[in-house]
Amino acid sequence: MSATTDVQVHAPAADGALTAPAGPAAQSVDWLAIAPPTAVAVAGLAVLVADLFLPEHRKRILGPLSGAALLLAAVPLLFLRTRNTATFCLPDGLQECSYSADTLALVLQFLVLAAAFVTVLISMPAVRDLKLPAGEYWFLLLSATAGAALVPASRDLVTLVIALEVASLPSFALVGLRLGNRGSAEAALKFFLSSVTATAVTLLGASFLYAVTGTLHFQGISDGLTNTDPQLNPLGSAGLALTMVGFAFKASVVPFHFWVPDTYVGAPVPVAAFLSVVGKTAGLSGLVLLVVQAFASRGEIWGPALAVLAAVTMTAGNAAALRQRPDRAHGAVRLLAWSSVGQAGYLLVPLAAAAPEAGTHPERALSSAGATVAYLLMYAAVNLGAFAVVAHIGRAGRANRLQDYRGLYASHPLAALALGFFLLCLAGLPPGVIGLFAKVAVFSTAVENGLGWLAVIMAVNVVIALYYYLRWTALAFRGAEHAAKGAAKPAAAGAGGDGPQQRPRIAAPLSAGIALTAAAGVILSLDPDLVLTFAAGGLR
Repeated sequence: MSATTDVQVHAPAADGALTAPAGPAAQSVDWLAIAPPTAVAVAGLAVLVADLFLPEHRKRILGPLSGAALLLAAVPLLFLRTRNTATFCLPDGLQECSYSADTLALVLQFLVLAAAFVTVLISMPAVRDLKLPAGEYWFLLLSATAGAALVPASRDLVTLVIALEVASLPSFALVGLRLGNRGSAEAALKFFLSSVTATAVTLLGASFLYAVTGTLHFQGISDGLTNTDPQLNPLGSAGLALTMVGFAFKASVVPFHFWVPDTYVGAPVPVAAFLSVVGKTAGLSGLVLLVVQAFASRGEIWGPALAVLAAVTMTAGNAAALRQRPDRAHGAVRLLAWSSVGQAGYLLVPLAAAAPEAGTHPERALSSAGATVAYLLMYAAVNLGAFAVVAHIGRAGRANRLQDYRGLYASHPLAALALGFFLLCLAGLPPGVIGLFAKVAVFSTAVENGLGWLAVIMAVNVVIALYYYLRWTALAFRGAEHAAKGAAKPAAAGAGGDGPQQRPRIAAPLSAGIALTAAAGVILSLDPDLVLTFAAGGLR
């Protein structure tokens, strides 16, 4: 059975009536190509409908069903990896398509689906503990995932912006889903208002680009910006800059990052984990597509701008993370929030390095962007793992201060070892070999493309980040003897937060999430080529 469905395109006659097609079908829809985001969207609707009919005590099965749906949605990726297909194409023979299932799209879709699956595991205890409405929670999570999976396959501005909004709108509700919690409501409102502003700016930029180029497809935009009337160059440059704002916002790039710390703290921990990986992937996917395809001919404009933004973002994120006090409430989540801002700076470096080659040697530019994809795969695995451990500590009724992790090794040695491994990967230290190799790949890309000054700033920031990652790691293994003595003094242990008996057993879904992410980090450390191949041109 064919995976495509022919769509007849009727041309209007002189009197306005539709005539029969003169030849064969002008357009075909490849259902296999669009299966991953479509399957997730259908699963979200199915969960919402099932929630209407399930009694309250049976709604706990919606979580496992959502996880199963994500696994099934990833199956088509296995069949698409050798096809490099596109669909929703224009019928004029220009080969301009709105959806492409190429290597870049498939890799990022796999990342989105895998990260969403781990988020489901982390979320199961939280939905029960926080008494979140199960049907609404899983529907919103799957809807946001569907939008994020559509972003990397989009090949025109309309599809790209709509996909980003489908990923964003459910996220607002997820952040504010803790009914009666003032911090959650404030976080959702701040996230919503800033995101709407960024989207409005992006749409304004897209309208400028359409006015200049007469098309919304990436290839047409790139050609149009090259061949446009010189008098329209300022308008095209303004459209280019404004269009990138919305995606920089989702990727938490400075100065569009101000929503990050408060939103992460106010949201349930699994939602913060989702935003830190899936939301960031959606934003960075859009930026990769824009700079490598739509704006490839204007690298002299966006290249220096991204380089400056990368330097400012990594510096601001690491400096703020460095200032987190061990006794501050929600300090662990806030530190991971600022850490994600700093990591966004590293992820921008290869995109800035791609600018000189984007217009003349697109395959080299894609290789530079591959370093961003490789780093993103490493970051996704270990950052989700760190959030899974944070979610467990939050279940114990603690304020998730950094000092709450003191003596974690005494009560949960495997969780402490996993947390230490995740933090060392983010820091780029052994045994987190994949973190070190990913940073070297990004660093090498900057040096090879004449951005030595940015490589120096990155090296300084890596050293700064070592302090707060190692401090947190040390806390997990420090004070084990004191914690053991505190077991005989329940009151003191409860006050100081060091008693190992105060920490409950890790819930099975959380254990599975920690185990999966730790296994991914170990496998990638043992065989870094699994992701570093993308930094060496594996996206072609």
